[in-house]
Amino acid sequence: MTNPENSAPNGAIVAVSGTDTGGAVQDLAGMYAGRTWYSSPVDHDYWYKYVGVGDDRMSIRRSQMHGYLRGDVAVEGEVVVQWLDAGRARVDVGHDEVRMAPGVPTMFPLGRRFEMEYENWDQRLVHLDRDLVLDVARERYIVDGTLAFDRSTPPSAAAVGTWRGSVAGAVRALRTQGQQSLAWHEAQRDVVRSLFGLYRLQAEVQPEGFGERRNTRLRTAVEFLHEHAGEPLTVTDIARAADLSVRALQESFQRTLDRTPMNYLREVRLRQVRSDLLAAEPGTTSVAEVASRWGFSHMGRFSGEYLRRFGEYPRRTLRQ
Repeated sequence: MTNPENSAPNGAIVAVSGTDTGGAVQDLAGMYAGRTWYSSPVDHDYWYKYVGVGDDRMSIRRSQMHGYLRGDVAVEGEVVVQWLDAGRARVDVGHDEVRMAPGVPTMFPLGRRFEMEYENWDQRLVHLDRDLVLDVARERYIVDGTLAFDRSTPPSAAAVGTWRGSVAGAVRALRTQGQQSLAWHEAQRDVVRSLFGLYRLQAEVQPEGFGERRNTRLRTAVEFLHEHAGEPLTVTDIARAADLSVRALQESFQRTLDRTPMNYLREVRLRQVRSDLLAAEPGTTSVAEVASRWGFSHMGRFSGEYLRRFGEYPRRTLRQ
């Protein structure tokens, strides 16, 4: 068995392998915060290999095993996309289960622990730093710090092709130019852009002209709302932060974002509720507690708003 810190070959950031089940659990579970992992042979020839290249912003990995593995997974601060070249796999077992099909990228559930099961597999994974994903999202979306994707719709063949091409390009850039190169930096961002084609980011697309100089104070107001959404705010507070009159603030929001500042704030708080519900460990909180934290006191009205915005009731989000 190799040591991931001391003997990673060819510039790999991690490389482990072995031929015993205990070693597989020890080597692999720690990478995914696993607590209850189990592995077993499927015949006399049991082995596993895992190698990753890249850096702390993006890494491309290959995981292989001739055997069976099941366990719980939690990734914090990352977006992880995987696909099978061979084998059998189930992700999010017992919840929103996905039976993986060869070649089709599947995203790990974000911000919560889930169960997975694999057998005789050859798998590729891309790990993306959460802050990198949010930074690239700002090129096109209005980002409030939360991160959620619609994973219910399978990616199109064209989107998968774009994704695979961007990942292959990133591997080439890393091998030929190195971690410190501009080519690797830009390749990482291209991979994130192709990620948004695989699964729809649940964020508002920037309206036309949002990034122009004439909307500088509007952007200031939006950023202020995102940073202070958990505090009691009035229209006057927002206007003062953006150095606008209340009337100018309201007109700017209505003209560019087609809503009032306070309606925009309510939507930001709804997304924060969803983020907290997804991240909550089962049995540690309630919908009412999380909703109240973000200023929603009327549970019936809140549940209706949540359903219209996210397509499910908040109690279902909490159970995921």
